Amino acid sequence: MTVKTMAEFAAENKEPEILFWVGCAGSFDDRAQKITRAFAEILTAANIEFAVLGNEEACTGDPARRAGNEFLFQMVALQNIETLNMYKVKKMVTACPHCFNTIKNEYPALGGHYDIVHHTQLLQELINEGRIKMTGGGAFKGKRITYHDSCYLGRANGVYEAPRDVLKSLDGQLVELKRSKTNGLCCGAGGAQMWKEDEPGEKRINMERIDEALGVQPDIIAVNCPFCMTMMSDGVTAKEKQESVMVYDLSELIVQGMK
Repeated sequence: MTVKTMAEFAAENKEPEILFWVGCAGSFDDRAQKITRAFAEILTAANIEFAVLGNEEACTGDPARRAGNEFLFQMVALQNIETLNMYKVKKMVTACPHCFNTIKNEYPALGGHYDIVHHTQLLQELINEGRIKMTGGGAFKGKRITYHDSCYLGRANGVYEAPRDVLKSLDGQLVELKRSKTNGLCCGAGGAQMWKEDEPGEKRINMERIDEALGVQPDIIAVNCPFCMTMMSDGVTAKEKQESVMVYDLSELIVQGMK
């Protein structure tokens, strides 16, 4: 699989159909890299001409702003906007809700106006249009799948149905958590909490969430965010359930279920 950069497209005087914004986790975190690869495989299978920024992509600045460093946020955001505008980028997709929220809702104030979708929204579109064909009776037939709403895709941007529609394309059984959709519970990593030590308390948030998830007796916990992936996976491991309960991103489930 060959993934071209925007610079390579520009050198050929061409523009891709969509820019895949990979994000820091998708670039550097070992577990999230598998999600990046799975989604790139789906785009390739759907014959979508896409590109990445490669070394020209910097952090969106989300963790800096959430942690209160507005100067650092604006510095990296303006750098990204300059790069995106130079390539005349219009349509983008990302597998990270943090990147999605920041580019969609916070970059316009700094001069960055882009049509960005989260990868679950694009997956739903591709499945509905028949550009991705799913096999019946695959690896997930009869499996109990529960879905964790990430804060920035769910409550911050109101995207609830697209990921659920994607999961319904599998042959599994979707089991809702008690706290879901508008009443969802954070995995514990949002708001720059990923980068700091726990504050004193009775219980870690990810353990609270994993207890709730394990309570519905799932075979698979589906997530749509690399931060949620880390927190939910850590929770499953802490409960010593990693052999029986798998944590997957939606793109990984779709890759396994494609014809």
